[in-house]
Amino acid sequence: MDKILTNSRVLVTGGAGFIGSALVETLLAGENEVVCLDNFATGKRENIAEFIDNKRFRFIEGDIRNIDDCRKAADGVQFVLHQAALGSVPRSVKDPVTSNDVNVSGFLNMITAARDAGVKRFVYASSSSVYGDHPALPKFEENTGNPLSPYAVTKKVNELYAKVFGELYGMQTLGLRYFNVFGRRQDPDGQYAAVIPRFVKALMRHEAPVIFGDGSQTRDFTYIENVIQANLKAAVTGNPEAFNTAYNVACGDRVTLNELYTFLRDGLAKFDPEIGTINPVYTDPRQGDIPHSLASIEKTSRLLGYNPQYNLRQGLEHSVKWYWEHLK
Repeated sequence: MDKILTNSRVLVTGGAGFIGSALVETLLAGENEVVCLDNFATGKRENIAEFIDNKRFRFIEGDIRNIDDCRKAADGVQFVLHQAALGSVPRSVKDPVTSNDVNVSGFLNMITAARDAGVKRFVYASSSSVYGDHPALPKFEENTGNPLSPYAVTKKVNELYAKVFGELYGMQTLGLRYFNVFGRRQDPDGQYAAVIPRFVKALMRHEAPVIFGDGSQTRDFTYIENVIQANLKAAVTGNPEAFNTAYNVACGDRVTLNELYTFLRDGLAKFDPEIGTINPVYTDPRQGDIPHSLASIEKTSRLLGYNPQYNLRQGLEHSVKWYWEHLK
């Protein structure tokens, strides 16, 4: 990827997580100084192990629910890429209080600390879940429905706070509504693992992956490199129309979970032919899940210059290879 952002001091919250560590990796390659704030609630120490000895990398073990940790991390930085959050719709359905504490109170702490530190550009992770029950496809940023989960509520509140901070305090905020991000370092373990690493891990163990529902639901899956590009473009844009709003970050294409399963099974079968004989099992749909998802990326392309470089099949090829090399 081109070095879109260089020679700057950047804070990545949640920098030991899946998306955060990929951002850290790219920013360091661009000769930036990077501050990483993480409490390892979902991030992993191994995700940042290769950066620890880099003189341009500073790690702060802290929690965004602690305003002092946020102030320490924001001191002296030019850009904030706020990725720290407690993800997963099912997790939020089971425990809405903790999701709210991290995703809303933690967000407010972080954007307040950034404001007080004089940080002008605050780029943050939102989610396609904010579209809720709005039936239209594709999803346009201006048309959101009623949230279907506590997680969706938290991300909607983030967008409201960011807009208010932009208008009241002169900050430049940009929200990125991620659509089903996947790629290297995405955790396949745990109760709330995302669908692609969950499928991959089961197949590599010669187990039948579980599909919630009948598999006809569709998603706009987005490879990690596209997400990195969107964050960096958001950080450097000088377009005054681009601030204090939210953007879809996706490919603008969709696939059913059944099709996704076939892609992954066939990709892994190139390494292990026995995997090609495994069929999924189906169970009840999960509460809070939306049936279909497809993004319009017109606004993101027009105002940020976003141009996804990897489609689903290309991203899956890279991901399957990474998982085969790292999970065997």
